[in-house]
Amino acid sequence: MKDSVRTLVFASVLGLVCSVLLAAVNLYTAPFRKANEEAEEVLNIFSVLDIPVDSELDSLALLEVFEESVRVKDMGDMTLYENVLEFSAADEPLIVAVPFSGPGLWGPIKGVISLDPDFLTIRGISFYQQEETPGLGGEIGEEWFQKQFEGKEIVSAGGEPGFRILKPGGDTDSNSVDGISGATMTSERVQSIIDGLAKDLWKERSSYVQ
Repeated sequence: MKDSVRTLVFASVLGLVCSVLLAAVNLYTAPFRKANEEAEEVLNIFSVLDIPVDSELDSLALLEVFEESVRVKDMGDMTLYENVLEFSAADEPLIVAVPFSGPGLWGPIKGVISLDPDFLTIRGISFYQQEETPGLGGEIGEEWFQKQFEGKEIVSAGGEPGFRILKPGGDTDSNSVDGISGATMTSERVQSIIDGLAKDLWKERSSYVQ
């Protein structure tokens, strides 16, 4: 009986000590995790804005480059990033970017999209955070999938805002790309995110495009 009590007490104390240690580690590493997450987002913003940067720079150095080369603006409920290294003769940015997020199949999907300053033509896109199935839905993070968006528009040929992810092998048009084979549900989630983004951008473009 005494041995059982000792074992129970020991297990309880050990569990409490481990919980306290884990909480302390989590608290200590939180700022570093946040900095790394911010650095990952910044690297992807640089990528879609065509800003060359050394990926080996530490988080603080990346944020310094970001402050020097990117201008941040509020546009309605969205955040707009402008590449201040490339401006037209009229002092207007040649490329802009907007972050996006939404629910995926297994977790949140986050990314950033870049467009021409007329807010119609997509220049690039990056899905930099996702928890989709590797080899299936996880392919949204691969270059081949993301390259499909380049040159596409956020409106249909008839001028209706929106975007579609089609079944692979079909005929795509100005505002659609091929989905991923065997990942129908992820493709549907991505379509919902990008379609909603396209419609939001269309609503806000009049306040930005002169």
